[in-house]
Amino acid sequence: MYNITIIAGARPNFMKIAPIIHAIENAKKRGEALDYRLVHTGQHYDKNMSGSFFEQLSIPEPHINLECSGGTQAEQTAAILVNFEKELTQHPTDLVLVVGDVTSTMACALVAQKLHTKVAHVEAGIRSGDWTMPEEINRLVTDSITNYFFTTSELANQNLRNNGVADNQIFYVGNTMIDTLLKQRPNFKAPEVWSQLHLKPKSYIVMTLHRPANVDEESQLKAMIDEIVENTQDLPLIFPVHPRTAKILERLKVSHPRLHMVAPLSYLEFNYLVENAKAVITDSGGITEETSVMNVPCMTLRDNTERPETMDLGTNELVGTNPKAIKPYLEKLFKGEWKRYQTIPLWDGKTAERIVSHILNINK
Repeated sequence: MYNITIIAGARPNFMKIAPIIHAIENAKKRGEALDYRLVHTGQHYDKNMSGSFFEQLSIPEPHINLECSGGTQAEQTAAILVNFEKELTQHPTDLVLVVGDVTSTMACALVAQKLHTKVAHVEAGIRSGDWTMPEEINRLVTDSITNYFFTTSELANQNLRNNGVADNQIFYVGNTMIDTLLKQRPNFKAPEVWSQLHLKPKSYIVMTLHRPANVDEESQLKAMIDEIVENTQDLPLIFPVHPRTAKILERLKVSHPRLHMVAPLSYLEFNYLVENAKAVITDSGGITEETSVMNVPCMTLRDNTERPETMDLGTNELVGTNPKAIKPYLEKLFKGEWKRYQTIPLWDGKTAERIVSHILNINK
């Protein structure tokens, strides 16, 4: 029996691992000697992650939650190192599979290698080039101690080759986040705000802002929101707000009749809003992938991106962090001149099947 320990530390990680679990279950039904153990590090406490969350994704609840939430980056890394070492010592495995670029990804890869266990990294090789982002450090460290690299783009492959990774360790498979998106798309459901505000398709804009560079610098945050409000005509702005950001906005007395701040939404509700929006304004990398595949215009309020394929072939534009840069993009949107999705290779809903197929071949 070939055993895989799958690591998830934050809500988006579960979107990425759900299709992999389904593909493992299918392989088992075909008689493959394959099994898995799902470890939640508990890195991000999320009250939306109840039993129904796992039910919606059709995956079992994790075998264990290491409960490593809170604290500074260093404290959290240390907690995951200590707790995952105990877990892996008690439940040895053949392969530790990590996804994305959160602290858990890096810390669990480190523990695995020190316990002489091979590591596979899903979403390997993506780079923003911005070392001020904790995620970039996590990517660099994880990819420097990974054995098998599952990638989302040809550029990611090239980044790995440039770092000396051999071609036989790189597996270009696509994007498991898109596997989940395509599978769950028929299940999207309207959140309460849809009926409360009498929203209609393509008649509102969705906003998400969470990066410290945008939300912790108070004058910057206020200037960005003012600029967005000023240049979005009469459209409602739906802004699911993280509690920490909500406190800052309250202190800044940011309010406008068209700006609707709502509590964080579930995956199915949030993507219902995104799919029907006229556009999305965000500083999230993952959302740029989803908007591209759903052909929804997307503006990223960052100076760099680790997902350039969403700009080259998708619907994403890199606006930057200067609030004054926002207006021309919104003008382009309202003129109906936004680019359309051109199809990103292998973002077809079959990525997890390819990953499991490669894992089975590696083991032969």
